[in-house]
Amino acid sequence: MTPSTDRNQQLFDLARKLIPGGVNSPVRAFRAVGGTPRFVQRAQGAYFWDANGQRYIDYIGSWGPMILGHGHPAVLEAVQKAVVDGFSFGAPTEREVELAQQIIDLVPSIEMVRLVSSGTEAAMSAIRLARGATGRSKFIKFEGCYHGHADALLVKAGSGLATFGNPTSAGVPPEVVQHTLVLEYNNIEQLEEAFSLHGPELACLMIEPIAGNMNFVRASVPFMKRCRELCTQHGALLVFDEVMTGFRVALGGAQSVYARAIPGFKPDLSVMGKVIGGGMPLAAFGGPRAIMEQLAPMGPVYQAGTLSGNPVATACGLATLKEISKPGFFDALAGKTTSLVSGLKAAAVAEGIAFCADCEGGMFGFFLLPELPQNYAQVMKSDSARFNLLFHGLLDRGIYIAPALYEAGFVSSAHSDADIAQTVASAREVFAHLAAGSVAKMPDA
Repeated sequence: MTPSTDRNQQLFDLARKLIPGGVNSPVRAFRAVGGTPRFVQRAQGAYFWDANGQRYIDYIGSWGPMILGHGHPAVLEAVQKAVVDGFSFGAPTEREVELAQQIIDLVPSIEMVRLVSSGTEAAMSAIRLARGATGRSKFIKFEGCYHGHADALLVKAGSGLATFGNPTSAGVPPEVVQHTLVLEYNNIEQLEEAFSLHGPELACLMIEPIAGNMNFVRASVPFMKRCRELCTQHGALLVFDEVMTGFRVALGGAQSVYARAIPGFKPDLSVMGKVIGGGMPLAAFGGPRAIMEQLAPMGPVYQAGTLSGNPVATACGLATLKEISKPGFFDALAGKTTSLVSGLKAAAVAEGIAFCADCEGGMFGFFLLPELPQNYAQVMKSDSARFNLLFHGLLDRGIYIAPALYEAGFVSSAHSDADIAQTVASAREVFAHLAAGSVAKMPDA
């Protein structure tokens, strides 16, 4: 297909004149992998079709929300009914209460919840609440964990232990992140020293329990256990960012996975998004009543949002949670994901390609490395040039994975055994070309 007949290219050329980079979220631009982004025309089940009418097996699923696949009948019906009643009211609705109750029923650590419109909004509000509830300013995050694009969270680790973060985005003054302490993921020694140095000043520790923005890296059980112990010891709040993992890796989220290994384990605050909105803009944060009642209008910590608890989004979210709460749903979903990951591993081994992978529930990740990395520095050792060739090799075969080395992938209940078999077979073809050094050069960005 020539540029003059490629509708994706035509749209991208036009978009770059109107929108910075031609996209409304950076990773969509394909800058990391080169080539032309696919402009989605429609989606159904495990597939989407681009502007040229080409079908792809979709392993992004809107970056996680589409756990039921695209256009699930029960979700469509709920949204269509809600739309007829009205788009937005700026006043309370019954569905907000129903969704809050559903979240509280499914996540034992949450007694009250506040609905918002995005994961970024939920994460920054949780930080503000933690600071307000503790009367402290500093907080810990970990290199490689992404908690949205709020200024205080756009930081990277410094060169040494307990080094306060430097902004990773223009427009973020250094003084805005002076209270953000960035540590290495899964490093217990560093964690202990940070609390020893700054414990009385720490409002909270925020963590992705399974980091999905350095592909897929788990917090080890000993590391998570120590996070909980140190927060309790020093009076800091443990904040779980489950925007990606909530209702995705298990019905009770990643915290339920850790609770199986650590008796009595639970975070103090949880941040959620993606699946709870079913593909509509919706997120939430919640925790014990005593902490959540610090929020306005009951307490002194202010948070508000014009579209919070949107009636169409809550209808979508409620229908999604109802479907995934059915008996056996997560066992079946985990089975599909495990089958995919096992197949990819076997295909890589057969072709002599260094490869490792991991998964939980409907979330997975892989690296072109011999062993699973434990932190961001190890993730960075992955072969990005070879990944880019793998990405385009799969894309040419109708398989759509994240167009970036550092993003997790997602399986839905709509993916069939045939979809997974086709994906594995396609991957083996590409692995064979990689091993032979015969994969074509990736397209220019």
